[in-house]
Amino acid sequence: MDTTPTPKNNIGKPMNRVDGRLKVTGAATYSAEYNLPNMSYAVLVGSTIAKGRIKNIDARAAERAPGVLAVITHFNSPKVPGFVPTGKDPSQPQTVGGRLKVFNDDLVRFNDQPIAVVVADTLERARYAARLVKAQYEQDKHVTDMAVGIQQAFVPTQAKRNPKSGVADYVRGTADAYKTGAVQLESEYVIPTEVHHPMELQSITAHWEAPDRLTIYDKTQGTMATRRDFAKEWGLPEENVKVIATFVGGAFGNALHSWPHESAAIIAAKKVNRPVKLVLTREQMTTMVGYRPFTWQKVGMSATPDGRITAITHEAVGQTSSYEEFTESTVQQTRMMYQSPNVNTRYRIAALDVSTPIWMRGPGEATGAFALESAMDEMAHLLNMDPMEFRLRNYTDKDPENGKPWSSKFLKECYQMGAERVGWNKRQLKPGSLRDGDWLVGYGMGVGTFGAHRGSSQANIRLLPNGTVLLQSAVTDIGPGTGTAMTQIAADTLGLSPDKIKFEWGNSQFAPAPTQGGSAIVNTVGPAVQEACLALKEKLRTMAATSNTAFASAKKEDVVFADGYVGLNGNPSARASFADLLKQADGGFVTVESKPQGDNQKNYSMYSYSVHFAEVRVHQLTGEVRVSKLVSCADAGTIVNEKTAGNQMKGGAVGGIGMALTEHALIDDRFGRYVTKDLAEYHVPVHADAPDVQVAFVNQPDPYVNALGTKGIGEIAIIGVAPAIANAVFNATGKRVRELPITPDKLI
Repeated sequence: MDTTPTPKNNIGKPMNRVDGRLKVTGAATYSAEYNLPNMSYAVLVGSTIAKGRIKNIDARAAERAPGVLAVITHFNSPKVPGFVPTGKDPSQPQTVGGRLKVFNDDLVRFNDQPIAVVVADTLERARYAARLVKAQYEQDKHVTDMAVGIQQAFVPTQAKRNPKSGVADYVRGTADAYKTGAVQLESEYVIPTEVHHPMELQSITAHWEAPDRLTIYDKTQGTMATRRDFAKEWGLPEENVKVIATFVGGAFGNALHSWPHESAAIIAAKKVNRPVKLVLTREQMTTMVGYRPFTWQKVGMSATPDGRITAITHEAVGQTSSYEEFTESTVQQTRMMYQSPNVNTRYRIAALDVSTPIWMRGPGEATGAFALESAMDEMAHLLNMDPMEFRLRNYTDKDPENGKPWSSKFLKECYQMGAERVGWNKRQLKPGSLRDGDWLVGYGMGVGTFGAHRGSSQANIRLLPNGTVLLQSAVTDIGPGTGTAMTQIAADTLGLSPDKIKFEWGNSQFAPAPTQGGSAIVNTVGPAVQEACLALKEKLRTMAATSNTAFASAKKEDVVFADGYVGLNGNPSARASFADLLKQADGGFVTVESKPQGDNQKNYSMYSYSVHFAEVRVHQLTGEVRVSKLVSCADAGTIVNEKTAGNQMKGGAVGGIGMALTEHALIDDRFGRYVTKDLAEYHVPVHADAPDVQVAFVNQPDPYVNALGTKGIGEIAIIGVAPAIANAVFNATGKRVRELPITPDKLI
């Protein structure tokens, strides 16, 4: 196959989104906007207790309400084949495919757990009838307070089964060696529960097209994973389940799992034998589709007087539900970020009577970085050293966790770019030294890293009669501009203008692709698209050789592809259009599977890196914190689209502002119910909270992750932002806030 790359004319350019016009004009169809014939509407009824049993559900008034088609509870729910007993496995005792078995028993495990679903011929009628459903309970004592739950924290089952698991205890050198170090610190850090709250509510339209054939229009980050989950749940062949998710209105991890509301909609559609649409409320977004778990952390660190780290101990306890173990890589960055002969990590989970958490952008690493990067700043202060200089003195030229060389690492370049842009030279070692009227001014930094993961993927490609190219992939696009990036990759590989490329996505019937998450899509689907285009070029070259002797005798490296033609270097008369060559073809798709290069992934440690610099102003009388400047610099390999990549970095930075200053899901432990259940009480950052974020990319290709040189952006965009702001607040005020969010009451 011809693997000679076409000169890059599109990759790296700030190309507009291929789906941008559809989105801004309202022509894009989201999962709640599909209107099928004979549509019905479902509304969930949630429990009003946090733990116990359902004694009775009185649905008579709801069933008699106008337009009601069914009221489904565990008393009358259709049996789901996949809801078989799970035994006593503590990692998934009452779940199937990562979700609660809805309407399967009388147990209540968290407040607002779905206990019934009302189906009616209009949404308004379903809402009205849902309010008429009344339940009686045998209530048990619940625990939703992490301060109580943490006392019973335990080693995850995953770590017990696999001592090399990322959540298992890790020791390099001597454990807890910081306790004998020359300069020591020991600090505790807390990140509260944070809720995703994307603009689009979680929604699904379920349609049984036949007793054994299911189509769902779903808000999901992975059409293939969702298809697999519900095929297993209903005992169907995977090809009998079709999942459509062409447009997704934001998802930071909450659409990584299949959730109870999806099962409820599918059950309801089976019960009424009609398509069923179910859209969660904003309150249900808090209780039913995951969140960043409350996490307590402690970091012990020691260093020499000249700033060499001698030991780090990082402990973490994360929140999970009582019915399912959820874990994340909170302590991973500590193992590999800085040079230290002694590093050990311990990760535990605490089971509470709440719904199961889920990975939230920068899963685990964003939480862990707050503790590690705050501790780095604290140690630098103890040493009377500039925090960037302290990090440079402990820079690693190879992975200290496993001794492997980095596939690439341009973190020092990120330091330099960010420091220049934020005005780091104005930072004073003594906190509280800079003022601007009534405002105290401070500077802080935080480092982030995330694995440059690459999995297997496929891509379908077809040359159409009009000379355009159609590509298809089951991958979703949750907002980062995946469709645009794939269009640019294909355009460069084929030597075509981007307007000659049509990339279709978000359908489980297309070529298999992974779930969009973990910063891995461009790394994984991008190579599949590239290789599909190369396969098409080879097919075109072969067809050109069949019809033209000049091509038959030419060397492969002399064949060029540009502007929809196949040509030969040095022979202007040898030229064949794609459209003419297509007349020889069978018109079918060329399907190509791209797999990771095993040796590269085995021989190198592959990570993306970010450095975030914050300038903050803190009002000395009111304690108000304003982020006046935020600079985010990334080493993410080749940047396919400067504009969409910059959008991702800015979005992550805003999310980091939320982590640092505003976000906190408060629960009333008397009832186990959240009180911050809407966007009036749960504070996400708004325009007034965010400065004009500056973004800079090193833009150096990684030679080992894939042929494109990409490494991934989505997670590093937020990892390190919260500690950068917290460190800047300390530099401004001299007050170290270790429990987020940093609110005025903690500074006055």
